[in-house]
Amino acid sequence: MKKDIHPKFYPNAQVVCACGNTWTVGATVPLIRTDVCSRCHPFFTGEQRIVDAEGQVDRFRTRLLKRDQMRAESEARRKAAAATDQPVTVLGLSGTVERVLQDAGIPTIGDVLAKLAEGDDALTSLRGVDLAALATIKKRLRARGFVLPGDPVSSEAPSAGGE
Repeated sequence: MKKDIHPKFYPNAQVVCACGNTWTVGATVPLIRTDVCSRCHPFFTGEQRIVDAEGQVDRFRTRLLKRDQMRAESEARRKAAAATDQPVTVLGLSGTVERVLQDAGIPTIGDVLAKLAEGDDALTSLRGVDLAALATIKKRLRARGFVLPGDPVSSEAPSAGGE
């Protein structure tokens, strides 16, 4: 062997575990500290214990909690957007179409859906609601998640009844 290129070998190096267990091994350092050993590791002890390396478990649980909160908020927003008792003004239609619907006694989204269930002629027969306005109304309702009469039913879209 070449001289002075190899690290010093300690045949009686001490290993100390966090649980207090100690033993002797051969190593290139005189003292080795470890967090788990065969006396305290869950695999060998049969305990259900989570070995948390640098807070990874806590960070993972925090991410799960944030994900659940975001899902709950998203679901609440989706339900609020699909509520049929909202006024027609939330659809962002033109002022003329909104006034025509109000004057015809159709103040809420639920009333518009009921008229659409009667057929397209129920809305286009109102003076001021032409085919372009009808298309806009349907487009805005679909964007809010409503299934209109004649639309293919999707398992993800809320029904015309709202909640």
